[in-house]
Amino acid sequence: MRSFLNVRLLSALCCLLMFLSPARAADPAPTYGVELEGFAYPNPLQHFAFESQGVSLQMAYMDVAPKSAANGRTIVLMHGKNFCGATWEASIDVLTTAGYRVVVPDQIGFCASSKPEHYQYTFQQLATNTATLLERIGVAHAIVLGHSTGGMLATRYALMYPEATDQLVLVNPIGLEDWKALGVPGRTIDQWNERELKLSADSVRPYEKSTYYVGQWKPEFERWVTMLAGLNQGPGHRLVAWNSALIYDMIFTQPIIYEVPLLKMPVVLMIGTSDTTAIGSDIAPPDVKGRLGHYEALGKQVIGRIPQGRLIEFAGLGHAPQIQEPERFHRALTEALLR
Repeated sequence: MRSFLNVRLLSALCCLLMFLSPARAADPAPTYGVELEGFAYPNPLQHFAFESQGVSLQMAYMDVAPKSAANGRTIVLMHGKNFCGATWEASIDVLTTAGYRVVVPDQIGFCASSKPEHYQYTFQQLATNTATLLERIGVAHAIVLGHSTGGMLATRYALMYPEATDQLVLVNPIGLEDWKALGVPGRTIDQWNERELKLSADSVRPYEKSTYYVGQWKPEFERWVTMLAGLNQGPGHRLVAWNSALIYDMIFTQPIIYEVPLLKMPVVLMIGTSDTTAIGSDIAPPDVKGRLGHYEALGKQVIGRIPQGRLIEFAGLGHAPQIQEPERFHRALTEALLR
């Protein structure tokens, strides 16, 4: 009898320990398909199939009609490196409510779009892809708004297609300084790939907290962490990391700072002044690192080089002001857009 009771007691204790263990206490981190299958976008996704560099590709995008009386204007939103079209959800809502048609592509190599095994990534190529998409869906001209790496792409697009760009809006764009020329060591694509293969939610979260949100954290930010980590950790793990490595090489080697004086359209530069983003700063020597990513100074330096430039600063905000304080950001944005 005593033996039977001891067995029952041991069994109950084991069940209790299993129930309380971390593996059972928390749901497993989500993973997504190679084209972000399983992640919910705020609006229906469409897909544009085309040929590029001898490869059949598809570019996912949202094309969202105005919610109120249409004002006849279209805005194209370009996402950043660690972002997707979905991260524009608050902006889409505000802009469509204001009467804009909003087109939001996921660029090749990112998010819900193709991840080719071999692709020569340049901002010129991505701008050409975007122009081809816009032509296909009947957008002859638009306001072009780019954030972070999307700001680099938006700048290249505006330089290539000035007649199609009514206004350029750049939100904490990177490439406003030439990291390589400032002394940041280069990485080979294999080195970038090794780094990207290690990406996880636990590595993404502290970086986003410190750089995107300046130490602030809200529960709603976690969705963007799991989006990025879940894509990388999913069944497309190696292909996603490889494309990310190729894209980082593009970003590092193709700064926009030298060409901003050539922009011919009205430009609005929106800067979260506490941003410290600088590609490669993690391996830069201390004396070099200290000179990088000072957006409170970069915004003022760059705007003076843009012929029709206007600077809007968000004091104390980080790399993603549109997510960190959306009401403050969108109030400034809607006031700055051409009427």
